[in-house]
Amino acid sequence: MPSDLLPIFPLPNVVLFPNVFLPLHIFEPRYREMIADALKHDRLIGMALLRPGWQGDYEGRPPVYPIGCSGVITHADALADGRYNIVLRGVERFRILEEDDRLSYRRALVEPLPERACCTEDKHAIQTQRAKLDALLQPALERRIADVGSEVKIPAAMADEDLVNALAQYLDLEPLEKQALLEQVSLRSRAQSLVELLEMKMLAMRVAGRGSSRAH
Repeated sequence: MPSDLLPIFPLPNVVLFPNVFLPLHIFEPRYREMIADALKHDRLIGMALLRPGWQGDYEGRPPVYPIGCSGVITHADALADGRYNIVLRGVERFRILEEDDRLSYRRALVEPLPERACCTEDKHAIQTQRAKLDALLQPALERRIADVGSEVKIPAAMADEDLVNALAQYLDLEPLEKQALLEQVSLRSRAQSLVELLEMKMLAMRVAGRGSSRAH
């Protein structure tokens, strides 16, 4: 497999972010072949989100959003029937330039999209957004504490980049919302967009709650 072509795994509801882990179950024959090939080479595949309307051509090559994230297979279990359970760790954002259709699975020529380096001003702004994220998520964490009977909190030692990307991937957001976060050109803009998105969702919940109480 030419090293300049990245295997592409398109899904309708999964967005991968740099430095975040993603478990996947691989069962379709074409993607089982993709994983087998990747394990023989550099263990890299690219995750890309399918555009709306993919259902009509899922067995073919329906359009994907051009910006995705590569991931390295850190763990792979090959099952007896040919399926795989794998774990990906996000590596780097990319932009699809051109697709290659010579194999059963999708491959693409991509250009890397490294995160814009953080200056001192960016770092201060990210710290501010991190504090807002802590405050926004605290009520949910407190509910989680009540559910599990033990303390749950965001690790203070977690790097800003890892925290923002992990929240963007793991929070219960719509796939298109996650895609918009992935497409942000810097960690600062991603953190700010994540805060704005959560504030908007919480405002909508409060408005809906007031409407429900009035109805009763």
